[in-house]
Amino acid sequence: MPENYAGGELRTKRDLEPKEMLRVIFDYAAKIANERRLDELLLLMADMGREMIISDRCTVWLLDRQKNELYSTVAHGVPPLRLPSTAGLVGHVVQSGRPVFIENAYTNIEFQDVLQSGAIAMDKQTGYRTKALMVIPFRNNQGEIMGVYQAVNKLTSEEVFSERDLEHLTLAASYVGKSLESALLTAEIEETQKEIIFTMGEIGESRSKETGNHVKRVAEYSYVLALGIGLSQDEAELLKIVSPMHDIGKVAIPDEVLKKPGKLTDEEFAIMQSHTTIGYNLLKNSKRSLLQAAATVAHQHHEKWNGSGYPSGLRGEAIHIFSRITAVADVFDALGSERVYKKAWELDRILKLFQEERGQHFDPQLVDVFMQQLPKLLLIRDQYSDT
Repeated sequence: MPENYAGGELRTKRDLEPKEMLRVIFDYAAKIANERRLDELLLLMADMGREMIISDRCTVWLLDRQKNELYSTVAHGVPPLRLPSTAGLVGHVVQSGRPVFIENAYTNIEFQDVLQSGAIAMDKQTGYRTKALMVIPFRNNQGEIMGVYQAVNKLTSEEVFSERDLEHLTLAASYVGKSLESALLTAEIEETQKEIIFTMGEIGESRSKETGNHVKRVAEYSYVLALGIGLSQDEAELLKIVSPMHDIGKVAIPDEVLKKPGKLTDEEFAIMQSHTTIGYNLLKNSKRSLLQAAATVAHQHHEKWNGSGYPSGLRGEAIHIFSRITAVADVFDALGSERVYKKAWELDRILKLFQEERGQHFDPQLVDVFMQQLPKLLLIRDQYSDT
């Protein structure tokens, strides 16, 4: 009888009947058809494979050709991993292009060295018992290997994977191939956008002699504050990406104003204020949600809760939550950092200012969240210190 040592249960199942197999395929077909988020698609792939072949665990490994690595972001019972594309059973299958069946990991001779350093070594750490293994490659439309499926422990009375399982798992892989290629392309585009946005943010700050760590700190602070005030994980991730763009408009501010060590004249301050509208105008025409959000943050991060900010004098919740969060993150970092026109403030002085500006400059609820999350923010400040 197969054993699921991960859950401490003894379970026996049976292979799916044709009608049941069709139901699984149709159920997942509906979910997969329009899914473009890579992590969600990989989770669907892993779940679909596990249900189709009645395995205890199923891991989807993708091949990163640039880094010559295999990586897993979704695996049942296993944390995300990266390993060389030649390592272990999955690496062997990538190199050979042929599937591998193992009836018993502890008695297999051909792959014993690999199993001892992989599955068996992991069993010793977790208490899980690996018996049957099946690893198969899956390919893109050009026939190139994109990655591999790895199934662990067959939960039927036979306890071993069959050629029929191979056919079914290959079917699952080929079915989602186009969706996977599309998701990989989307992920690549999004990563490129993130890199461009972050680099542009660094350019904006470097003109005023800020370090690249300033935009990193603001991004990390914004993420913590966003989660703290109740935004979703996706919203917090989006803000983390776009908040470094808040001062992009500084690229158009003359050096004699931007780098002036003394107090600005009224005329110079008006020029400095224009970086908000300059940044907004640079970004506002994009149809990309990332750049739309960045445009909003660039435009509104100097607005104040009481309506005394600029450029539009927005008040309260008329200021986008992303901009309110970025304002707190940016001011906290600016006050704690040495600039051309001032020394860094002590922490007690910064906290006193935030209490004084609660409901004036800053969203009062955000100030409360800022105080609650201060230990995390200080850890971030230390991690990305300029020294």
